Amino acid sequence: MPKRPRGYRPPPGSRRPTRARHEPFERLVERALARIPPPFADVLDEVAVVIADEPTAEELLENDLQPGDAPYGLYDGVPRTEWGADWATVPNRITLYRLPLEEDFPDPLDLEDEVRETVIHELAHHLGIDDERLQELGHE
Repeated sequence: MPKRPRGYRPPPGSRRPTRARHEPFERLVERALARIPPPFADVLDEVAVVIADEPTAEELLENDLQPGDAPYGLYDGVPRTEWGADWATVPNRITLYRLPLEEDFPDPLDLEDEVRETVIHELAHHLGIDDERLQELGHE
């Protein structure tokens, strides 16, 4: 079995049918994670990357999104800029939403590029980088 890139975690509770459905997307995510540049790649060990088909109603509500919104990914955790001396370990997680990504990017190369950009965008949240600064760094 090939070694998975740092930070990659298979979807929780995946069963055989789900696993088979996710395998091509998982391979694509692995390639995308391997192409993430510093400083983002440097923090992949601090964040689990998981795959879900689409966001739950609870995730939409928690992120001020409406039903029908289709984000490509969401960051859940405590940004590094908010860590304190009394910081307790909490799981930091990026969830990639397979169905919206595959629907909007049917070409595998475009999909891989968008997965990479989505992970970089969500890692930026972990690093405390806002959207404006991320654009200055050349990422959308």
